[in-house]
Amino acid sequence: METNSPFKVADSGKNAAIVSYIFLIGWLISYFAMYKDNRTSLSSYHLRQSLLLHLGIIVLNVAVTILAIIIPTALFGYLSYVVYIAYIVFIILGVVSANNGEQKALPLIGDKAQSLFPSI
Repeated sequence: METNSPFKVADSGKNAAIVSYIFLIGWLISYFAMYKDNRTSLSSYHLRQSLLLHLGIIVLNVAVTILAIIIPTALFGYLSYVVYIAYIVFIILGVVSANNGEQKALPLIGDKAQSLFPSI
């Protein structure tokens, strides 16, 4: 039975798109709790981008950690900071784009994400 709640809002996929950028746990929540019931092109687009972004940061973090173990210099510590700052900047760019309802590609990874994960 449908209730006429004043709090029910039509969702255009923005919520799933925004939540998907909140680290990997946000992506999982967005995909399994929000996206499965309401598939939109906006949410699909941002889910693909944020998945590649989160997986990419994990791979870069592992690579920098391995390099820091093999060659222990302060350079890799600073490189780690640069990677995380870029990650935060990409998250902000993605959230702003999702909030505006735009399907704007993130620099370096946006177009690649669309071709890597076409089933999402």
